[in-house]
Amino acid sequence: MEDIDAIAALQDPVRRRLYEYVVAQGREVGRNEAAEAAGVARTLAAHHLDRLTEAGLLESGSRRLTGRSGPGAGRPAKVYTRARAERAVSLPARDYRTAAELLAEAAEQAGLDAGLCAAARRRGEALRGSAAPCGGLEEAMAMLAARGYEPHLESTGGVQDAEGAEPATAEAGTVVRMRNCPFHAVAERFPPLVCGMNLALLEGLFGTDGPVRARMDARPGECCVVVENSKNNLH
Repeated sequence: MEDIDAIAALQDPVRRRLYEYVVAQGREVGRNEAAEAAGVARTLAAHHLDRLTEAGLLESGSRRLTGRSGPGAGRPAKVYTRARAERAVSLPARDYRTAAELLAEAAEQAGLDAGLCAAARRRGEALRGSAAPCGGLEEAMAMLAARGYEPHLESTGGVQDAEGAEPATAEAGTVVRMRNCPFHAVAERFPPLVCGMNLALLEGLFGTDGPVRARMDARPGECCVVVENSKNNLH
């Protein structure tokens, strides 16, 4: 019931806007920033952000947003990030995670990595259907967002959508990174197997002879795959 109560907390439209904004930033967000993004007063934003924290959907802390320290730096402000715990609801109760972990364990022990990747690539192709290979990074981001990957553009020189930076554009010199891995729970236990499956799935989804390509580039806290223009140099 705790998961149901947590998800029910998002029923309020203001609370949901605040949650979605914090999640989309991939960093700590202060109350003033969140309030401005949601178009509500700071006191109302603070109330809803704390409710989301109580529900286990956000985590809170404090830091000085000015970046300064010592006398005159100001008091630390409360900041919020997405909670690390996962929430899922199934009525009646189902346990697909255990089944997925058992299947992954059996596949890994039997050395079925190649067969799993081939199946994942076929599934990606089936999801794409008769459509042509993905036409570019903007299209790739839309496809990834629809599948829950939470994509964002990043310059090869650093994150483009960080606070105070100019928004990124899908041009040469940028890659698409993903803040969420839909297979995270199983990937934590069987990273080579599941990350390889994930890469093969996206290769099938995007096509291997189009303007974009997927490649492995694992980074803590994000999906192990990045998507880039095919003309980019291989790393």
